[in-house]
Amino acid sequence: MLSLASEAFAQQRPLVTEDPETVGAGRVLVEAGLDYVRDAEFPVSGLEGRLLRVPLIGVSIGVSSIAEVQIDGGLYNRLQIARRSASAPLAAMVEVPGDTTSSVDDLVIGTKVRLVSEGATRPGFGFRFATKLPNASNESGLGLDTTDFFASLLVAKTAQSVRMVGNIGVGILGDPTRGDRQNDVLTYGMSFARAVTQRAEVVGEINGRANTRNGEPPPGTDSRSTIRFGARYTAGAVRADGAVLIGVTTRDPAFGVTAGFTYVFNAFQVP
Repeated sequence: MLSLASEAFAQQRPLVTEDPETVGAGRVLVEAGLDYVRDAEFPVSGLEGRLLRVPLIGVSIGVSSIAEVQIDGGLYNRLQIARRSASAPLAAMVEVPGDTTSSVDDLVIGTKVRLVSEGATRPGFGFRFATKLPNASNESGLGLDTTDFFASLLVAKTAQSVRMVGNIGVGILGDPTRGDRQNDVLTYGMSFARAVTQRAEVVGEINGRANTRNGEPPPGTDSRSTIRFGARYTAGAVRADGAVLIGVTTRDPAFGVTAGFTYVFNAFQVP
């Protein structure tokens, strides 16, 4: 029987649906990669084009056997501008005279806790909460200058060589045009990983958010959803990955690719 990758790889590149398993006490997981998408749309600034995000970096620190701290972000986002909309809510704030713009990515800091370990007939459960900080500026056209909060329930179960993971939660998204308003959205994700050899897996997911507000949502807080399908290959403590991205809503990029790697090591002893 084929087995899935170790719990040491509980962080899930190239997927974004969170597994309830944690990295392990005293261990550190480092992942890095890039995304490239076509028709990336920024409705608040009115910019649209081809977006490169590199490097995307994530660090997960196992502070106990059931909990980890996560830090995720990116150093460089570059948009090749194909279209502009002068009627966008914050178009007048964009300070981009040419056909390209760049910025750092927003930083996301979170904590994940495994609540119930997976059993022979019982799925594993966990909880994750995270805050997105406003590092990307709206002057670049790539940021919203809002602070957002997310909380999700995580569930997973392995059956033979297939692991299924599900997330359901809430996101509290700030209105980039008004400081006294927010939008509460439903967040969701469903993923699978199918082992095809002892080292290789085929993976896929649908992940996104659904606007729950009656009427028009605040700018930049509408429904989003992306399908990812790809593969992972593990060799020792290193895992390489790649996937294609397909947007589901009209606001999502039509097509994109992602690739990267993950490395896990023992960093310290937990008392």
